[in-house]
Amino acid sequence: MVKRIPLRKPRGRLYRLAALVIRSVLHLTTRKDWHGMNDMPAEGGFIAVSNHVTYADPLTFAHFLYNSGYAPHYLAKSPLFELPLIGMILRKTDQIPVHRGSVRARDAVDSGLKVLDSGGVIAMFPEGTLTRDPDLWPMVARTGAARMALMTGVPVIPVAQWGAHRLLGRYSKVIKPFPRKKITVKAGPPIELDDLRAGPLDNDALREASTRIMQTLTAMVEEMRGEKAPEVRFDMRKKSS
Repeated sequence: MVKRIPLRKPRGRLYRLAALVIRSVLHLTTRKDWHGMNDMPAEGGFIAVSNHVTYADPLTFAHFLYNSGYAPHYLAKSPLFELPLIGMILRKTDQIPVHRGSVRARDAVDSGLKVLDSGGVIAMFPEGTLTRDPDLWPMVARTGAARMALMTGVPVIPVAQWGAHRLLGRYSKVIKPFPRKKITVKAGPPIELDDLRAGPLDNDALREASTRIMQTLTAMVEEMRGEKAPEVRFDMRKKSS
């Protein structure tokens, strides 16, 4: 049985209530195959990055982090904050809205920096959306996670996962709770980025950092699946051009 580690930093009542509800639902519908809970940083802020296959991923990702002693802050698309109930919960639990393509796009980075400076944990999906790879492999990432990592110098911890798509299929809104689904989640050692932090924060550095992040996550997913990912990672920008 996987034991929950006490939270390193206490959070408000609504956060704890939301966590209780999510954990209770996932306890009934999933089986934990978790690894690396005790290997993450014992102090200081860090960025946790994960692959993204289904809309259930934020819940299974948060479940793993919460039970590991961390109450993560997510960067989420700003329209979600306008929804009646979900938006209220996101706002009251200090999640961070991302205003893509607007003059407020920088706000998410600034809010994330404050969380990290205070010793908090940012949870991110570097791809920025569900993978478009037909076989659900990690695809080419956006540079947001890399930018925040290089700006702050905090550790970037890979947390790969596999199995949540059996609970909720990609793009599906219908949960398949029974039988309980095996969810494999594993945290790995910090991704090496120090050499990039020593140089200029330019496009080359951002692309290289993003590549390392996705290479690490892909290798971890390969181990979970017992399969080899495609040699060329799916790239949404090339697909749409």
